[in-house]
Order: sequence, then C-alpha cells, then structure tokens
Amino acid sequence: MPELPEVEVARRAITEHCLNKKIKKAIIANDDKVIDGISPSDFESSILGKTIVAAHRKGKNLWLHLDSPPFPSFQFGMAGAIHINGVAVAQYKRSAVKDTDEWPSKYSKFFIELDDGLELSFTDKRRFAKVRLLQDPTSVPPISELGPDALFEPMTVDEFTKSLGKKKLSIKTLLLDQSYISGIGNWVADEVLYQAKIHPLQIASSLSKESCRALHKSIDEVVQYSVKVDDDSTRFPPEWLFHYRWGKKAGKVNGMQIDFITAGGRTTAYVPELQKLSGGQVVKAANKPKRPSKRKGVEDDDENDADAPESEAEKAKEIAKPKKLSNPRGRKPATRKKSNESGDDNDGNRNGHDDDGNSDHEDEDDDVDVEKKKPRKVADRKQAKATSTKMVTSQNSKKLKVKAK
Repeated sequence: MPELPEVEVARRAITEHCLNKKIKKAIIANDDKVIDGISPSDFESSILGKTIVAAHRKGKNLWLHLDSPPFPSFQFGMAGAIHINGVAVAQYKRSAVKDTDEWPSKYSKFFIELDDGLELSFTDKRRFAKVRLLQDPTSVPPISELGPDALFEPMTVDEFTKSLGKKKLSIKTLLLDQSYISGIGNWVADEVLYQAKIHPLQIASSLSKESCRALHKSIDEVVQYSVKVDDDSTRFPPEWLFHYRWGKKAGKVNGMQIDFITAGGRTTAYVPELQKLSGGQVVKAANKPKRPSKRKGVEDDDENDADAPESEAEKAKEIAKPKKLSNPRGRKPATRKKSNESGDDNDGNRNGHDDDGNSDHEDEDDDVDVEKKKPRKVADRKQAKATSTKMVTSQNSKKLKVKAK
C-alpha cells in the first residue's frame, strides 16, 4: 500500500502544479464506502469556487487547504493515488491507473478541474481509502491519533533511544504502529531494519544504544532518499533490500539469503545472516499469521499483509472474507461474485509483484452477492430418501411379526 514516500510525492506534485488555482468543476463519486460522511452533491457544492492554498501531509494522510474550510482529506488505504492530468506522479503500482485508461478514470472518487484547465483526480481501485470533507483534518481521527511524522517531525537520537527503552514489543510491530511514528509501512520497516542489522522480532526495549542509533539513522536515510528521488524505485541504491523482498520468493541481497517470517502480523523479509536476535527478551517467531489486538493509530496497509497493531490491510482482509454460512444437509456452498469496483487488475507492487506475495483476492472488498436459495432440491432429495427408508423399515417389521406368529 502507499507509504510516506508515495504520499509525500503526491503532496509535492500538488504544491508545484495546483496552488493558487480555483476549483471550477468537481465530480465526487457516489460511493459511500470511500466518500465518508457526506453526499457527493454536498461535497461538490462545498468546494466549488474555492482556491487551493496549500497541500499538507501527515503519515499516509493528505489534505488540501482551501481558502476557507471545509477541506478535502485523503486517507490512501491500500490503493489510493493522486493523478494530475499531464503530470507524472510516482505511484504504488497497485494504485496506478494506466495511461490508456479513460480520463477521468472509472476508479476516480474525487475529481476537480482548476481554472487554468488542469485536472486532478484521486483514484482508488480497491475502495479501502477514505475521502472526507473536514473543518480541521488535524483535530479528528485518523490524523489526530498519529504519532510524529517520520519525515517532518523526526525524534532526536536521544528521544528515540529513550522511547524504545520503554517498549516491550517487537521492533517491527512498533515501527508499523502509526501512533508511534507515522508514515512507516511494511517495505520501509523491512528496509530500515535490514540496514540497521536488527532482527524484526527483537524486543524494542532490549536494543542496545548502538542499535538504536543505527535504526534512527536508517529511518532518516531511507525516508529522505526515497522522497528525494521522487519515490522512483529504479533510482534506489542497488544494495537496498527493497529490490529483492517482493513476492516471498527465495533470493539473495548482497550475496546473503533472504528469509520470510511473520513479524508485527506482517509478512516480513529479513536476512538471517545479518539480522540476528540478541539478548534474553525476544518475541517468539510467529511463522503463522496471528489475529491482532486492536490498537489506536495503526493503519495499514496497506495494504495487504496486516495485523499486530491492526492495520488497514488487516481490516481489508477481514472485510474481504465471505461470511460463513451454515451448511446443513449437504447444501452447496454459496458462490461469490467479484465486484467490478474491487479492481480488475492483477498488479502487484511497483515491481510487478503482489505485495508480500498475497493474492489480490485477499484484498477485495465485501461487495459480494451470495446465492442462498439453491439448496432446496438437495434437501428435498434427502427428505424423499429418508421417507423411503422409513417405509422399507416398516415393511420389514411387519414381515418379522408375521413370521413370529
């Protein structure tokens, strides 16, 4: 799912191309799963004629500051993306709308045309994003519950080291907790832990001061560099784990074997030779995904391998699971029809793989038609068979009585 670098690149594109321009046309999708708490017509009328003054971001959330409130706010979810017609904006591949698609895209949830003719659209193929119209986005969830932004509000080394010393949970789990640091998602967490040579399951409070400093440095460098190159992964350093972590495929980075475990409830890539557990306080390696306890301020995921602090991706998987129906008397299982809105692509992440190797279908929404009325014939046949058995039993019983006489 989109993480801090992707959302920050979108914010910078808006800042460069859309500021001080008036909204002369607005089209808001009739989709109350994404458009949260307001009708499309009221949303449109509230922003028409307004001027975009600034674009702000915290963590994985972005909002447009207009010349007067309310302000459009975007929670990117698993596949949200900003598109500006005629302007290249880097996107998570799963979010990307093809150049050959119609404009605005059929996945557009928020579309505006500015007074100079420039057009901006927020798309969401999977419908796990949220688009809201808020008087003050920073004063209400999810933004009000976020921790310091990893790019704009980094902790000092001393603050970071002190805070880690109080956390009795795995370091990967902590990094994914948006109430602790906002903006870090699965690939960034894997990358910074790899570069800091820290095992994802290491208890945060058991880290040495040296490891705390190394992690602080790697967070700063990975976030800063990915934003500096406009989140263009082809420009990431070739020694980064990023290039080899996708799809849970066995491989090597810098000559060392990559392994996959579940950490923080997420599929996690790490290098055992480099990232070793140390000390007595270690989180037990959980190779089987575990149902998380719900925590405030945690998103994710994106995307599609979620858990421990509950992320958007976990919510997505839970939503995507079809409800279990009782199946008495051998009834046929209910069939599931794919929603057109869930996205017809099989795109993975930006390198063409599904994020962490999970099936796209795990992330589909809950717009599913369930057939419930077909098992009748099966029940009728079983009932007829039962009646026939009773008749045969009754006849045999009569014969036995005759013989007894």
